[in-house]
Amino acid sequence: MTQRRPVLVVLFDGVQSLDVTGPVEVFTGAARAAGRPDAYAVRTASSDGGPVRTDSGLTLLPDTSLDAAVADGPPHTLLVPGGGGTRRPDPALVAWLRAHAPGAARLVSVCTGALLLAEAGQLDGHRATTHWSACELLARRHPAVTVEPEPIFVRDGRVATSAGVTAGIDLALALVEEDLGREAALTVARHLVVFLRRPGNQAQFSAQLAAQTARREPLRDVQSWIAEHPGADLSVEALAARARLSPRHFARAFRAETGVTPGRYVDRVRLEHARRLLEETARGVEEVARTAGYGTPEAMRRAFVKALGTAPADYRRRFHTPVRDHAPVL
Repeated sequence: MTQRRPVLVVLFDGVQSLDVTGPVEVFTGAARAAGRPDAYAVRTASSDGGPVRTDSGLTLLPDTSLDAAVADGPPHTLLVPGGGGTRRPDPALVAWLRAHAPGAARLVSVCTGALLLAEAGQLDGHRATTHWSACELLARRHPAVTVEPEPIFVRDGRVATSAGVTAGIDLALALVEEDLGREAALTVARHLVVFLRRPGNQAQFSAQLAAQTARREPLRDVQSWIAEHPGADLSVEALAARARLSPRHFARAFRAETGVTPGRYVDRVRLEHARRLLEETARGVEEVARTAGYGTPEAMRRAFVKALGTAPADYRRRFHTPVRDHAPVL
């Protein structure tokens, strides 16, 4: 008999509505897809059981109060969403989490909900992530937490944390796949018109967004040229010549204005380009490696294993979505 997994979603004033509704839609939809409407018993609860006002001004009416929700025992999955209300957390809510979160079999946060879990001491000794804008704050306030700013979600034992908004859907799909199997997760992903599923170690930003945009036009032009020509000679010397700077001056200026070295930026662009080709086209691994600038499949394999923990062929098997097999790739 399939295990029944009660899911309790914590509500509070200033919650981000999509952090709540995204995972709720995934869990309830997956239960229907699996033909087990009772697979997840999803409930929402606020401190006193009263309505809460979201960041966007919507009013959410919870099912019950937090204390009543755990009167018959802890939930299997305790989910803490994010939102503006996490920046100055309600002491009563933090105290409730400190008392009751340890009883949950699985502890999940979406976006800045990680700040609430950390304030309650539930992330100490764990790896965790949160929305990119709050990673520095989480690390500064809670040095016992190992903050990983790049992944869209992080699993560390019974604790699962995710980045902003839509990353909560990715994490919920990953949990559904773990609980009910890939078919149930795939069905609900199709229903919600989302990919099944972005891997947790996918970066919160594309390479271009992850780095700052350079202020000076020659460096901005170089950034754009790298993205458009990942297979070209992207050595510091070649890029410096394009910017009409000496290699030393170029490397120093590029890092100062973008926050990353030219080599690191090129690595990110090439990896992103290769991933997109593997996900969206039927090109062979050798062609992908050449087009993305790796030169050989082995060089690309090493880059994938280092950054993603998986080989290109395995990555394609899991994430290939043939929606652009006949579209030109620029």
